[in-house]
Amino acid sequence: MNMLAGPVYAMGATPNGGSPFLQLVPFVIVLGIFYFIILLPMKRKQQKVQRFLDGLKVGDRVITTGGVYGQVTRLGDTSIQLQIADKIRIEVAKAAVGGLQGQPPVVDPSDQ
Repeated sequence: MNMLAGPVYAMGATPNGGSPFLQLVPFVIVLGIFYFIILLPMKRKQQKVQRFLDGLKVGDRVITTGGVYGQVTRLGDTSIQLQIADKIRIEVAKAAVGGLQGQPPVVDPSDQ
C-alpha cells in the first residue's frame, strides 16, 4: 500500500502556471484575429452601403434587393418612394435599395 502512496502524492502537487496575464494571451490573439477577419470587413461594407444610401437623390434609377426596378421620386429618412411604372408609385425602406440600375449591386442580396 505504501508503494503506491509516494507516486500519487507526487502527482498531486502541480507547479503554478505562471502569470495570470500570460494565460490571457491566447484569448487576446483569438479576439484580434476575429476582429481583423470578420468585424473590420463587415464595418467597411456597412460604411460603403451607408455612403451609397446617403448619396441617393431624386431621379436616380435604382433596383431593390427584392428585384423591383424604379426611379426615386421622393426621399425620406428611412424610406423612399419609387415610380415603377406610369402613375404607379410604391414606398420602400431605404435599406431595401440594392444599387443603381446598370451597375454592380452595393448590397449583396444573399446578405439580407
